[in-house]
Amino acid sequence: MLTAQPKPTSLRRPEAISGAGKHQRLTGKAASFSGFRRPGRRAAVIRAVISSGDSKAGVGTAEKGVESNGSLVSSSGSGGIRVRAVMTIRKKMKERLSEKIEDQWESFINGIGRGILIQLISEDIDPVTKSGKSVESFVRGWLSKLSNNPHVVEYGADLTVPQDFGQPGAILVTNFHDKEFFLMEVVVHGFSQGPVFFWADTWIHSRKDNPESRIIFKNQAYLPSQTPPGIKDLRREDLLSLRGNRKEERKLHERVYDYDVYNDLGNPDKSEELARPVVGTDERPYPRRCRTGRPPTLTDPYSETRIEKPHPVYVPRDETFEEIKQNTFSAGRLKALLHNLIPLIVTTLSSSDMPFTNFSDIDKLYNDGVLLKEEEPKEAIKNKILATVMNQMFTVGDKLLKYDLPAIIKRDRFAWLRDNEFARQTLAGVNPVNIELLKELPIVSKLDPEVYGPPESAITREIIARELQGINVEEAIKEKKLFILDYHDLLLPFIEKMNALPDRKAYASRTVFYYSEAGVLRPIVIELSLPPTSSSPRKKYIYTHGHDATTNWIWKLAKAHVCSNDAGVHQLVNHWLDTHACMEPYIIATHRQLSSMHPIYKLLHPHMRYTMEINALARQSLINGGGIIEACFSPGKYAMEISSAAYKSLWRFDKEALPADLLQRGMAVEDPTVPGGVKLVIEDYPYAADGLLIWAAIKELVESYVEHYYSEPNSISSDVELQAWWDEIKNKGHHDKRKEPWWPNLSTQDDLSGILTTMIWIASGQHAAINFGQYPFGGYPPNRPTLMRKLIPREGDADYEKFLHNPEYTFLTSLPTQLQATKVMAVQDTLSTHSPDEEYLNQLHHIHRLSFNDPEVQKLFERFSVKLEEIERIINQRNKNIQLKNRNGAGVPPYELLLPSSSHGVTGRGIPNSISI
Repeated sequence: MLTAQPKPTSLRRPEAISGAGKHQRLTGKAASFSGFRRPGRRAAVIRAVISSGDSKAGVGTAEKGVESNGSLVSSSGSGGIRVRAVMTIRKKMKERLSEKIEDQWESFINGIGRGILIQLISEDIDPVTKSGKSVESFVRGWLSKLSNNPHVVEYGADLTVPQDFGQPGAILVTNFHDKEFFLMEVVVHGFSQGPVFFWADTWIHSRKDNPESRIIFKNQAYLPSQTPPGIKDLRREDLLSLRGNRKEERKLHERVYDYDVYNDLGNPDKSEELARPVVGTDERPYPRRCRTGRPPTLTDPYSETRIEKPHPVYVPRDETFEEIKQNTFSAGRLKALLHNLIPLIVTTLSSSDMPFTNFSDIDKLYNDGVLLKEEEPKEAIKNKILATVMNQMFTVGDKLLKYDLPAIIKRDRFAWLRDNEFARQTLAGVNPVNIELLKELPIVSKLDPEVYGPPESAITREIIARELQGINVEEAIKEKKLFILDYHDLLLPFIEKMNALPDRKAYASRTVFYYSEAGVLRPIVIELSLPPTSSSPRKKYIYTHGHDATTNWIWKLAKAHVCSNDAGVHQLVNHWLDTHACMEPYIIATHRQLSSMHPIYKLLHPHMRYTMEINALARQSLINGGGIIEACFSPGKYAMEISSAAYKSLWRFDKEALPADLLQRGMAVEDPTVPGGVKLVIEDYPYAADGLLIWAAIKELVESYVEHYYSEPNSISSDVELQAWWDEIKNKGHHDKRKEPWWPNLSTQDDLSGILTTMIWIASGQHAAINFGQYPFGGYPPNRPTLMRKLIPREGDADYEKFLHNPEYTFLTSLPTQLQATKVMAVQDTLSTHSPDEEYLNQLHHIHRLSFNDPEVQKLFERFSVKLEEIERIINQRNKNIQLKNRNGAGVPPYELLLPSSSHGVTGRGIPNSISI
């Protein structure tokens, strides 16, 4: 509970204010009433402060430097200007009874003017203090709400500023309550230029947790060299407060951004089986995560102790989910739990994890659901949480939730079986970023032949020629008709270890595709490889479609293994590494090195929302030792090691730009006359075609924005904050790649525009394209199995006769078990869900209205919004074009992942501004 009499802050004598060399930060003893009733002090001062905020204008002053309304001023002058600061605070939507009582008490304390102190700082220097002029006052009273939102309250504070005060540039806020509150904004009325806005959108910590006041700058962008003198020190001080000292364990109320390696994924103290190597070393390079400062484990001094759910992992306070997002995510987790009850109960009752044995088993997940008798869960579920959930579930109809029918089978139940659909998904599926142009033959591995055998692929010209049925191979290469999906070199070093895991069997795969004159891509040959042995130095197996029944079923199994590899690379490399993990260092560096009034900070801010929180949750439950990814994807306990290997051999910042990536993969050629500056080799490549429209729109916005703020020569190279930001991203955030020669320079407008466009694209369009299709494509296990449990049977194997007798059983029992599949489906369903408070790319012009007061900048964002509306119309038209067979046709779902707008839920469309799920 709040104490009945919180100590007011900083009731300083005027001479103390005028004699200070710096701003009077409301800290420590200086911020309390301690020593207040010294001899010679008058009680009138107390009355003046308690009555601050009175609506009547003062006609006198109780003491020199103290206005009759209670505000303290940094220097006196003839007369003053009466201004009012209106503070908007958001309350919790759902409160326990004790919280409601505390809330009422806080309202009372604020009402009498003893809960929150604000200090208004001028942009002008006080000639006495040599820092910004300042006045302060407690907030008090209750104002009429501007909206009907019952969770938003407003308080006012009246201040009298000298005639020569100048324009306010910052506000210091001190919270005397026992708990934090969420400050939305402060608006100061009464200045001749009109209202002054201070957009906050931040948690204000209690002075009990941290005696420092919070600094809130007004809605004006300033480069470091342009910072008004009165707030220059505050700019530097605010940045220092966000960097920490790398010593203490971080507390949940803090706003400290720092770097660490991925050393918290394992739990060696709990079990040797849960020990995991540190990722972020010379041997296993990786981007850096947010430092939490937790102590090392007892077993391994290089590993950090874990925080297990439901306890939260530290992220800076303003990075956490807001209440609406928390409720949505919790609901998603509950839904996942309900989904998992089906196989969990079956597992308990049968003492074994059951595979799917026929396609009807899978269909039941969508069509029938599963009814459970009341006594079954009571006997089977001993876990108290699960039992509680079951009891709640039975009160609403005695049934389990059913899965929604995923898009891949909604229009055509058998589409996933066809070769053209298998190929189509490499261009328009959830992982359309790995297909490459096949530029030459033979296909040669870059792995060490002493360890991994002969480097030449078993896919030869002769095999390709046979499958092309008379089409000249060299001509097909020259005309850019052959493409490849190549996971050989990334996976082969791990296959032996992966296959030693229980019920895991995988190959390193290569798949070659042919793009026909009719505009249809189809797979023509698959190579599946195992590590060489002394008795068999070349274990590369070739599979083609064939025409007999046996070959057809073998071909289906080969495609399933390719899909399994594709699912793993998608999740561990393209999704987690390239978007989530690589974005986190950019966010940390932005907060540490760019002031919140820096124009680049303001530009990037909407694209950083929730990313650190979702990444912390992933470390806690998804990519951790024994987590969902390890349990349900082929790499198992080696998942993060594969992700690290991909970072080491494949990741380059300069190739993360969409046009550069397409050029590198041979999927486009340079053409300055088209959006994005590249022309697609396959015109009907939905991800790339739509993505280039989004990319070009972002690039145009960023270039105009950069030109607006950096019009002066050398303004970029002389921006100390910007240069420190880019230096820190390279040398700390991506420390293991710091010596690479390909990092872009940062000295020109083009340099900065390219860097920012890439970051915004990764956070928005790229993540949307590879995330929100997870359930629509992966929600049907045979389409994208996340692991395979059997190698393909060969003549002479013990299981070959069983395969011939019942190929459907062999196929389905090679897929994930019911428990594994339903776990993944539940996670994919949650990760594909837009929260009700999602902020989308086409809403940027509304979002930035809160942080800018520059009408020219607002016009840039408004033009961007109009451009996105046009792009949405173009994409919708493309989806109706019967010539574009990868997004239109019988049973073919439209490609909507890069449509900018969306409603909430699992929609398969919409581009959020940030990686928020």
